[in-house]
Amino acid sequence: MLLVDASVYIFRAFHSLPSSLTGRDDQPLNAVYGYTTFLVQLLEADDDRQVAAAFDESLTSSFRNEFYADYKANRELPPAALEAQIGACREITEALGVATLSSPVYEADDLIGTLAAASDTPVKIVTSDKDLAQIMGARDILWDYAREILYDEAAIEAKFGVRCARIADYLALVGDSVDNIPGVPGIGAKTAASLLQRFDGIEALLGDLDGVAASGLRGAKSLAAKLETHADQIRLSYRLATIVTDIELDADQRDIRRRAPDYPALAAICDRLGVGERLRKRLGVVAS
Repeated sequence: MLLVDASVYIFRAFHSLPSSLTGRDDQPLNAVYGYTTFLVQLLEADDDRQVAAAFDESLTSSFRNEFYADYKANRELPPAALEAQIGACREITEALGVATLSSPVYEADDLIGTLAAASDTPVKIVTSDKDLAQIMGARDILWDYAREILYDEAAIEAKFGVRCARIADYLALVGDSVDNIPGVPGIGAKTAASLLQRFDGIEALLGDLDGVAASGLRGAKSLAAKLETHADQIRLSYRLATIVTDIELDADQRDIRRRAPDYPALAAICDRLGVGERLRKRLGVVAS
C-alpha cells in the first residue's frame, strides 16, 4: 500500500517553482507542474496495487482547532494562486488512477493514519512530515521522496531517539513550531528523547515526577518542576500531535485499488488548464 501526503508536495512545488509557469489566461500553474511531475515519477518508480493520496481539504482549520484555537495559527493564509491549483492537482491525481481522500474535519495525516491502521500489508507513507512516523509498524516505511530517504522503524528511532510509537509523546514535550504545538519551554530534542527512553510515555512521566527528579539527567530537579508546571500543556500538545486512526470511511473511500490512467480525462484537464507540451508528454497525452 502506497499512501501519499499530497498537500506537502503541492506546497513544495508552489514555493520551489517560478510563478512564470502559467497556463490559460496566464494563470499560475507552478504547483500543478511540480506536483504532477512528482506524482508521475512516483507512480513510475512504485508498483503497489493499492495507492491513495490524501489532501487537506481545509488549509486553515481542523477538529484540533475546536480545542486549541491557536493550532497552526502561526501560518500565513495560503495564497489565492495556490488555492486555485489544488483542485486541478486532485483531478490529475484521480485521472492518473490514484484514489483521493479529503475531509472538512480531519487532516490528511488522519486519513493516512486511518488507512494504514486498517491495512494488513506493509505501508509506504510518502511524506516529509515527521508526525506520520507515529503510525508506522514493523514492516512500514516512511518515504521522504524529495530527499530520497527511506525510514524504517529503526531509522526513525536513530533519528529522533524514540520509538515510532512515542513520536506523539516526543512532540508533546518538544512542541512543533510548524503546527504551533506548544510543548514545554526549555525541553529540547535530546532531553525529550532521554526522558522517553526512561519513561514509557508522557503519562508515565507525569505520574512519576519524583522518578524524573532522581533520574540522573542533567538538571533533573528543575526538569521535574517544568513537567509539573506544564502538565496540562503537555497533555494538550499530545492530543494535538496524535494522529487519528479510526475515522469512519465508507467502502468507496476504502477502495484504493490502483487503476489505469484515464488518458481522455487527462487530455481534457490539460486542455482546460492550457498546460504546455512537456507536461502533456509526461502525462502521456498529446495536444488536441
